Amino acid sequence: MAPTHDVLVIGGGAAGLMTALTAGQRGLRVLVVEHANKVGKKILMSGGGRCNFTNAGTTPANFLSANPHFCKSALARYTPAHFIDMVERHRIAYHEKELGQLFCDVSSKLIVTMLVDECLAAGVRIETGCSVQQVEQADGVFRLDTSLGRFAAPSLVVATGGLSIPSMGATGFGYELARQFGHDVLPTRAGLVPLTLSGKHQERLADLSGVSFPVEARCGKVRFRNFMLLTHRGVSGPSILQISSYWQPGDDLRLDLLPDRDALDWLEAQQRQRPDAELKTVLSDALPRRFAQRLCEVWLPNRPMKQFNAPQLKEAAALLADWPLVASGTEGYRTAEVTLGGVDTDGVSSSTMMSRHVPGLFFVGEVLDVTGWLGGYNFQWAWASGHAAGMAV
Repeated sequence: MAPTHDVLVIGGGAAGLMTALTAGQRGLRVLVVEHANKVGKKILMSGGGRCNFTNAGTTPANFLSANPHFCKSALARYTPAHFIDMVERHRIAYHEKELGQLFCDVSSKLIVTMLVDECLAAGVRIETGCSVQQVEQADGVFRLDTSLGRFAAPSLVVATGGLSIPSMGATGFGYELARQFGHDVLPTRAGLVPLTLSGKHQERLADLSGVSFPVEARCGKVRFRNFMLLTHRGVSGPSILQISSYWQPGDDLRLDLLPDRDALDWLEAQQRQRPDAELKTVLSDALPRRFAQRLCEVWLPNRPMKQFNAPQLKEAAALLADWPLVASGTEGYRTAEVTLGGVDTDGVSSSTMMSRHVPGLFFVGEVLDVTGWLGGYNFQWAWASGHAAGMAV
């Protein structure tokens, strides 16, 4: 079968659309096939419908990968400023929320519309509701058998994403394709995901569901300071989602419940100023009242501040600064924002995203073993890797 296109892109998410519009702008005939009924579904739901489309402070240090150097080349060549230029050209209003996170003022639909408009202006053909049944390669040409017929091209881009949020259509198809063409796939697991508690740990906190406050979550040498949210089944919130990518069952997980103060200094000052106040009352000034009360029912003795001697106060401060959180697992791919692991980057060129095993085969975005922090970094990886492949196909 003779080539029908120059480039075939499987997957119409952030990385696939970016690859397609970049290749299309170079005059190539590009076809995007997407098995869902519309493109950019994860973009649409991201950031609470406002799409945290990049992070102004993106660096390679904000990514997890078996090869931490792999992402450097693509990120250096397509920066947040490049994507912001496109957003501004399309007159999409945006704002910085915190920590460099950029969001649309109005709706994430505008980002999808922008990407689709760029594709159409570059002559890219997009087919939705198009499932791929089989992929073959012979004589330097890739052939796709799909529900909409057969297509062929000398370049094939796998932009199928990871396993997170299967309700949005996520599958492991990209990993199967990678293995078919001789690539290793590193073990995958849910990332940026709420943690679950079990047994007495869960019982002690379940009725506090909805309570939220800032903490510093620590696992090994990694620490994230942001809000934690107590849920019916465990804990969530930005600090927990961030640390979840580094945590595995059995790992020691600690929280500083008073991240903005020295616990001992503060308790000593409280003891001097309010000797008759009970500990739970004092803690309620720094923590949500219900959580402070629970701490004093289960973990700390509740009595007037003047009744604590120096060693006891030190003990209380140590617990507040290093509170053990015994998580049993995660909520899994159902609610995970990203998939850790994926196509081993050792088999892929860091500058072009092309396979080192099969010329003309490319991998972009989340299907690769590159995972960003919470806060727009995963979109920036989609744009950067898609741009690298789009320039190289």
